Amino acid sequence: MRIVVAGYGPAAHRLVETLARRGFTGTITVIGEEPRPAYDRVALTSYLKGTGAGELTLPDPGASARVLLGDRVVRVDRGRRTVTTRDGHEEPYDVLVLATGSAPFVPPVPGAGRAFVYRTIEDLDAIRAASAGATTGVVVGGGLLGLEAADALRGLGLATHVVEMGPWLMPRQVDEGGGAVLRGHVERLGLTVHTGTGLDRIEDGRVVLADGTSIDAGVVVFSAGVRPRDELARRAGLPVGERGGVVVDEGMRTADPAIYAVGECALAGGMVYGLVGPCNAMAEVAADRVLGGSASFTGADLSTKLKLLGVDVASFGRLSGALDVTYMDPVGGVYKKLFVSDDARTLLGGICVGDATPYTLLRPLVGRELTASPSDLLFAGAGGPRVDLPDDAPVCSCNNVTRGEIRAAIAERGATDVPALKKCTRAGTSCGSCLPALASILAAEGVAQDKALCEHFAHSRSELFDIVRVRGITTFSRLIAEHGRGRGCDICKPVVASILASLDGGHVLEGERAALQDTNDHFLANIQKNGTYSVVPRIPGGEITPEKLIVIGEVARDFGLYTKITGGQRIDLFGARVEELPLIWKRLVDAGFESGHAYGKALRTVKSCVGSAWCRYGVRDSVGMAIALELRYRGLRSPHKLKAAVSGCARECAEARGKDFGVIATETGWNLYVGGNGGFTPRHAELLATDLSDEELIRSIDRFLMFYIRTADRLQRTSAWIERIGLDHLRDVIVGDSLGICADLDAAMERHVGGYFDEWRATVEDPEKLRRFVSFVNAPGTPDPSIVFETRRDQITPVLVEVTRS
Repeated sequence: MRIVVAGYGPAAHRLVETLARRGFTGTITVIGEEPRPAYDRVALTSYLKGTGAGELTLPDPGASARVLLGDRVVRVDRGRRTVTTRDGHEEPYDVLVLATGSAPFVPPVPGAGRAFVYRTIEDLDAIRAASAGATTGVVVGGGLLGLEAADALRGLGLATHVVEMGPWLMPRQVDEGGGAVLRGHVERLGLTVHTGTGLDRIEDGRVVLADGTSIDAGVVVFSAGVRPRDELARRAGLPVGERGGVVVDEGMRTADPAIYAVGECALAGGMVYGLVGPCNAMAEVAADRVLGGSASFTGADLSTKLKLLGVDVASFGRLSGALDVTYMDPVGGVYKKLFVSDDARTLLGGICVGDATPYTLLRPLVGRELTASPSDLLFAGAGGPRVDLPDDAPVCSCNNVTRGEIRAAIAERGATDVPALKKCTRAGTSCGSCLPALASILAAEGVAQDKALCEHFAHSRSELFDIVRVRGITTFSRLIAEHGRGRGCDICKPVVASILASLDGGHVLEGERAALQDTNDHFLANIQKNGTYSVVPRIPGGEITPEKLIVIGEVARDFGLYTKITGGQRIDLFGARVEELPLIWKRLVDAGFESGHAYGKALRTVKSCVGSAWCRYGVRDSVGMAIALELRYRGLRSPHKLKAAVSGCARECAEARGKDFGVIATETGWNLYVGGNGGFTPRHAELLATDLSDEELIRSIDRFLMFYIRTADRLQRTSAWIERIGLDHLRDVIVGDSLGICADLDAAMERHVGGYFDEWRATVEDPEKLRRFVSFVNAPGTPDPSIVFETRRDQITPVLVEVTRS
């Protein structure tokens, strides 16, 4: 079977992916108009905030499809079953799938050609270029896409106006009360909102509204909805809807049995869908039918939950009903409303603005009998009543996963945590809004999450941290005597050592603590596979003087060490023997170097580009900020290693979004990303806060790190930690101070900064600590002549020579 797919957006990607997963063995040819493969349009705005185009690209669909990019299908010959592209290429098909998507609606007003649209990466490139010489921008359209575009213009440093013809913002998703609260949030961010009026014309440097208002505008963006791209079907003689869209049946098949349509170009059940969930469902149904199945698309959940301009907005079900229950807090900027049947027993729909906590639990209950009073359910998930979901309730609308499928993954496939559920079912792999529901289902199914650190402590790492902090415990022996059992092990000892170092900053080799350390901390150096150690001095921000470079070179030469420039802008020295470490570090310390903590679960590096000091694109001093952050957080002990970066502009040369925390400069401040990881499971960092001043940035990072240190599990990277607790919860805690602990977190960081000392300087100046740096327990003060080291470029192998002694 030869399948041709016209268009290569997310729906086409899901189609090819589904065919591959189900073992399709024919040929697939995908013809995409854009010059790049399918990418995540939901995250498009992040492209203007520093995310690279490659990071938005969807994963390889897993099929050996032939992909033709930068071309598009312009004609379908249904008789010969061929398609012809704009470049003249002709491709035969047995099955043709139209996945041509939609196009932005451009209002027919004078001067419309001066405006931009907000649809593709190329559109955003054009908007960014035009914004470079502008001060004010206007977005026409106050719906979902319009507020996304307004956020983008604001991020580019423009004073932004939003024009919406409806009586309030997002009129299709929220009612008047929700629109009023949303408007308050938007205006507090400095945007100007014009509702109840449209656009009259666009002139050079300004726009004129229908009510006569004139607005200076260097950039105008249309984001007033989309229209299905059905022109290919029209030319082929296929039926289309009165308002557009290729007419399809429940199997996504058009009037021609050999042609299907999926995604935003399809008219299914009289409706065109523009959300990722329904479009994915259409693609999966079409793939099933192509393979001989009988799946049907009979409609889809139109619920939405998103964060616009930092504001939670969610709606689900019908936004009307016989009765409604409303909660409104204009001071806190929160609006919630539930619509119920006339007997108040059936949930019909709901709206949340400012606090979308109930959304995840209530959305699956639409059309079902309520388990509590509507007024109580307004606070579901936030200390309100427990909500039990039936098996057929949808949990993940993006990937059409029900609670029953989640339960089956737990019972039949052994999924015992959220990452395992994501892998088994795909739930939570798209927008992520259902992740709290996955955790709730695990708890409801009685899946015990063993929190014991090891056999000696029944507590988790975060619980031990609180015990040590609250009770003022300073030794492992007291902690295990009062709150554990036995003598400890190689799991709990290093964890407690890290907790003690985090809280009081004492030397890791002081007294009892020396016996708690793992192999690396025991000698303040990373052991290598051949038994030697590495020496890694700190080089904050990658900035170094010629004099210090010379010292490193001389040390490497004199001790025969292998040197390497690392990806974190440091110089690693490999091949040092244990007894050489103090000698090497004495010379480095005397030259002004200090420990780079490459051996510890602590901050490693803060990488930087050259920023505004040298680069013609740089907008802020990334080197200066990187140095300030590295010096502030050096020596900070944590559950796992920490890496960071600062980029001086959105080109992201420091690769900040692959770090535990990353900072990207904009014209209006710093954007802070958290939870990146380049390890075994690579993960891009997520945007936590935007447009921060220097002081706000440092305060936010302080709180982020201290909250992580307090609550993360043993050896848990920030990426896994954030996935467990949720980015929204993290933002609420460290930005909104929802737990009331920010002052305590601030104080804890100040104690760390004030109590910092260099571990290696303290070691080389203490004869007692130096006694541990010997090759063998009974080695003399000088190197044992019976030990011969064979030195090679890639390996240093200790060779033990047998010596007979009387």
